Amino acid sequence: MAEFWQQVVTGLATGSVYGLLALAIVLIYRSTTVLNFAQGEMAMFTTFAAWSILQWGEYWVMFPLVLVMAAGLGAFIERVIIRPVEGAPVLNIIIVTLGLFAIFNNIATWRWGGIPKGFPTPPEIHVTGIKFFGEGALDIGPTVVSYHDLTIMVFAVGIMLALYLFFQYTPLGLAMRATAQNPIASRLMGIRVGRMLTVGWALSATVGAVAGLLIAPLILLQPPMMMGVLLYAFAAAVLGGLDSPVGAVVGGLIIGIAENLVGTYTPKEWLGPDMKLTVTLLIIVLVLLVRPTGIFGRRALRRV
Repeated sequence: MAEFWQQVVTGLATGSVYGLLALAIVLIYRSTTVLNFAQGEMAMFTTFAAWSILQWGEYWVMFPLVLVMAAGLGAFIERVIIRPVEGAPVLNIIIVTLGLFAIFNNIATWRWGGIPKGFPTPPEIHVTGIKFFGEGALDIGPTVVSYHDLTIMVFAVGIMLALYLFFQYTPLGLAMRATAQNPIASRLMGIRVGRMLTVGWALSATVGAVAGLLIAPLILLQPPMMMGVLLYAFAAAVLGGLDSPVGAVVGGLIIGIAENLVGTYTPKEWLGPDMKLTVTLLIIVLVLLVRPTGIFGRRALRRV
């Protein structure tokens, strides 16, 4: 039983990263109804930029700089690359994001090379007596969770709550929600829809950068590092509901737990741990057959 709960806790930490990247995907989808296939590569690119900054600066100096850079990158992409094809069919915009995927991957390979690099664990910090990041682990009943994994979970929940409060109670957040619901009516109400879309892309890129910075110490830093994470993140977004930020995080947690349990308890002679992605995605397909809009997704009603 202790092993089971250990896998659940580890899955929560892994799922938190999936949830953060899924949250970034949902933020763009809510505002533009477009799936950004370059989301993982944007996070990878900003993580490499963070690695470069760390060669001459401190971690906590680098962290806000990278977030600002990520926000600027997201705003630039929306304004310069996405907006000119805004009125085009959705497939055209998806192809543009796939092109961005290839561009970021190739630039990273050209600039930093394909040799895997180690990314340092953030130095520990203490908030009201609670330790975050750093070495060591915390005993929670029959399970052990590293301080880094604990911090990842706290970051995921904190960002989700912050975005919930932002969208519910701030004028900018309410304007972004209105833009996502009805751009034409929003323009008539005086909302600058183009600016709201730019802010949405900037927020999405920032959240994706946080996901990249948090997972980089756990895996080797290299251009394809976010490809597998992106697959799980897309699955989490679809499972939770593509229009639900809360669903993105919950879907990520579910997938993280399912991935760990399948990899641990599936007999090797049947499928084995190498098939955990296949089994996890199969579970999601079965869920979506019952509820196509995802767990927290809303059904769209149309008059005919």
